[in-house]
Amino acid sequence: MIWHDLRDPNDPKLDELAEKYQIHPLHIEDCRHRKQNAKIEFTSNYVFSVIKPVQIQQECIIEASDLDVFVGPDYIITVQESECQPVSDFLSSLHGAELKSSSGELFHKIFDGVVDLYNPVADTLSERIDVLERQALQTPQSATIEALFELRRALIELRRILANSRDVLGHLLRTEHAFLPTSLYPFWRDVYDHVARALDVVEVQRDLVTGATELYLTSVANQTNQVMKVLTVFGTVATPALIITGLYGMNVSNLPYAESPHAWGIVMTIIAVVSGLMLLLFRIMRWL
Repeated sequence: MIWHDLRDPNDPKLDELAEKYQIHPLHIEDCRHRKQNAKIEFTSNYVFSVIKPVQIQQECIIEASDLDVFVGPDYIITVQESECQPVSDFLSSLHGAELKSSSGELFHKIFDGVVDLYNPVADTLSERIDVLERQALQTPQSATIEALFELRRALIELRRILANSRDVLGHLLRTEHAFLPTSLYPFWRDVYDHVARALDVVEVQRDLVTGATELYLTSVANQTNQVMKVLTVFGTVATPALIITGLYGMNVSNLPYAESPHAWGIVMTIIAVVSGLMLLLFRIMRWL
């Protein structure tokens, strides 16, 4: 069994292999057009599949790449369309040790290895969710909600990739092909289960992000309500002072103590007493 591992879809060797193994031009075109959806197509000469490895960048940004695989009777061709270091390292680890396998067995190992890369990504997203949940509850800031929206976008992208991969595996399990022996189907079902579990985890994470977003909005609303409460209390306490000073500011005669030399002290004492009583009342009613 021969394994042709290409790291550049524009490598002229791909055209040579296409002519040698009678690969359809549309499949070569798929290799050279990035951002394909995960898929699998069966022909009489080979099986063509697009696998979607993912890696996570800073700030929880999901970066997906394409790994194209051609599975023939005695050969396998892998084309890595963009650099994904975890996939490159994984493929390098398979060289030599797996050339004794059949093409179908090696295809399974490659697909299974890519699926295993989803778990570290999901774990990283889970850790990020925990951090943002604490921030949303304890110190809600505008950066928190922005990070939650970015995380939600990452989960949507990861869910789309996982759902497509699950559909690919479901199609594979329902289709019999000479290059994919039925003896491997139990192992393919195991890969399908791994993808399904990862998809369930992502669904739970989406719910957690939604909950964290609601928690953030609730915390901000509570803070706003607390500020409004304090402002309302101080405004209410200041009302008697405004009324009294407004009365004594009127251009009328015969106001109480208006002619007294102690008018200033009397008025200020009344204001202080009334304000103090109101603050005491608010304290008793636990409004402060």
